Amino acid sequence: MLYLFSYSDVNHSLFVFLALLFVLLYEAINGFHDTANAVSTLIYTRAMSAHVAVIMSGLFNFLGVLLGGLTVAYAIVHLLPNDLLLNATDNNALAMVFSMLLAAIIWNLSTWYFCLPASSSHSLIGSIIGIGLTNAIITGSSLVNALNIPKMTNVFLSLILSPIIGLIVAGSLIFLLRYYFNNNKMLHRIHMTPLEREIKDGKKKPPFLIRVALILSSIGVSYAHGANDGQKGIGLIMLVLIGIVPSSFSVNLNANKNEIIYTKNALDNLEEYFLKNTTNSSNSIYKKNIIINSNINYQFQDVLKSIKNTKLLLESISNYNSLSVKQRLELRHFLLCISDIIDTTVNTNNISSHDKILLIKSKKILLKTIEYAPMWIILIVALSLSIGTMIGWKRIVVTIGEKIGKKSMTYAQAMSAQITASFSIGVASYTGIPVSTTHILSSSVAGTMLVDGDGIQAKTIKNIALAWILTLPVSILLSSLLYWIALLFI
Repeated sequence: MLYLFSYSDVNHSLFVFLALLFVLLYEAINGFHDTANAVSTLIYTRAMSAHVAVIMSGLFNFLGVLLGGLTVAYAIVHLLPNDLLLNATDNNALAMVFSMLLAAIIWNLSTWYFCLPASSSHSLIGSIIGIGLTNAIITGSSLVNALNIPKMTNVFLSLILSPIIGLIVAGSLIFLLRYYFNNNKMLHRIHMTPLEREIKDGKKKPPFLIRVALILSSIGVSYAHGANDGQKGIGLIMLVLIGIVPSSFSVNLNANKNEIIYTKNALDNLEEYFLKNTTNSSNSIYKKNIIINSNINYQFQDVLKSIKNTKLLLESISNYNSLSVKQRLELRHFLLCISDIIDTTVNTNNISSHDKILLIKSKKILLKTIEYAPMWIILIVALSLSIGTMIGWKRIVVTIGEKIGKKSMTYAQAMSAQITASFSIGVASYTGIPVSTTHILSSSVAGTMLVDGDGIQAKTIKNIALAWILTLPVSILLSSLLYWIALLFI
């Protein structure tokens, strides 16, 4: 980690250090802001004491970050176009980074203070959008090109749909539990509240099997949260480092000889594929005497050009350290351009399953040496998230546990909400989609209350919905304003 500060002047090193500190602060706030999602159900069902539940959640958040991969991390990085990230001057990059982080931190702290389960993911994504739009306005460039629209569309859809899916799935689970266990002599207690359990059985804790199920489902939420939200922290740090010190982080300088050889082989396979398909397409069009699909031809010409340029850069190269700073930036640019055209080809053209597998596999190999994170980054994010998880959790816990439903939470409701959240977030992490843990779990709790006929507290739901609606526009405006002010003083 120390090498990060060894090459630059004192002021630049200080700014890099502060930027990393801001990311870790954001991640710690994310930890105690979102901890309630994993522990509130445990606490309110008395399955585990508050302090033990929080420590357990911190541990599994830590493991989630370590083992969760990097797909979500680079979904965050790629929200800003690569050209904007790499072409910014040092001062502009610093202004972008600090404005984005400060906007997300301000909104997260504000919603935490007012006990609102708002989304850290929404605030972060809104902040990134604000930077991209403001930069486009200031530089007079196209607003369409200010953001990575395809990536942004996928993220928006996931953020909008995930709470709705959470509500429906959790409601369906509680319906099934009612259907199968309501009259079961052994398991009917699953529909009791802790108070009902104490009055009827004289015991404060849930029955053993129900307690085990509650703890395991809570562990699932904590692990999934670490895997998804922890990756956002990793992505933020990589976004910061690629923007501020691209010479060291635009590509993985520790990539070994075999990884570079695999990259070269993948480029050869892709060149062969696109040359063959360009030729076949042209011959077919000529024979049938129809109009050429210019978009496909242009794309294939572009990708072949990028492949050729990349092969020239990697010719006789066995270590990325031998590339100049300019060549490293060019390599990242070319590889991402090839990746984008592969995505377009896979999604828009009628290709065989064999070709699709070839393209997806080749893309994965190409991105391996630019979609990476050093282990020290993963560790400090994991520590920051887990430490944050162990502090400041109480304010949001009260909202989740007491203020969503009109009645106390039953064991079945808690279990259904947690199973839904852990499964949904886990799938999102595996597929590289950043989702809101907060909104998935709070909507899941609401879904169980509605199906059980307990009703929900309209005021709380309105506040949560308001925070959900306002988070994106407020964070966009905040980061835009902060970025504009920062540019005035640099």
